[in-house]
Amino acid sequence: MATTGTDTSKVTIVNHPLTRNILTRLRDYQTPSGEFREKARQLSYFLVYEAMRELGVREVGVETPIGPAKGVALSDYVVFAPVLRAGLILAEAAQELFANARIYHIGLRRDEETLKAISYYAKLPEALPNESRVFVLDPMLATGGSACAAINLFDKLNVTTIHLVSIVAAPEGVKRVHSQFPNVHITTAALDENLNEHGYIVPGLGDAGDRIFGT
Repeated sequence: MATTGTDTSKVTIVNHPLTRNILTRLRDYQTPSGEFREKARQLSYFLVYEAMRELGVREVGVETPIGPAKGVALSDYVVFAPVLRAGLILAEAAQELFANARIYHIGLRRDEETLKAISYYAKLPEALPNESRVFVLDPMLATGGSACAAINLFDKLNVTTIHLVSIVAAPEGVKRVHSQFPNVHITTAALDENLNEHGYIVPGLGDAGDRIFGT
């Protein structure tokens, strides 16, 4: 349950029976690393699929074996920006759904004392097309520090359409993202209760990176 005052008007919670079942397995501390990774990839498909619902299209014609038909072609310049390292699991699913997207990895780590995001890698172009639609892939939206740092990189490039995809989010993280970037839409499988004193999501699912990679 979200804390009072959290604006969820730009938050989509993918509340499908399949996603709820997968999330339950991810939350279970007894789920082994191999299964956790596979379940995280499965859930990522659903989340990225839903986040891409508003992709722009243009009408095109197509010839079927029987005759002409009307169809659409995707028109957006799509960018996936996984936050290393845990964001790679979302990127795997995203690439399979949209193979022609550009991918820019964002290296961020959290200072465990200050809880601030520290950048160690970001190789981005000097500019992006006006029709760019960026999907920042950050599995755990906790304090919001890493998400905001990643979003800011693209905001500086004047990208106007930025989405954030997370497996689990905390109200504090949602509030922080929207306080700095009110137009960013967030897609997640769950909006949990709060953060604990160490900045971890409660109930959450632990450290996603450690559980995905088994370290």
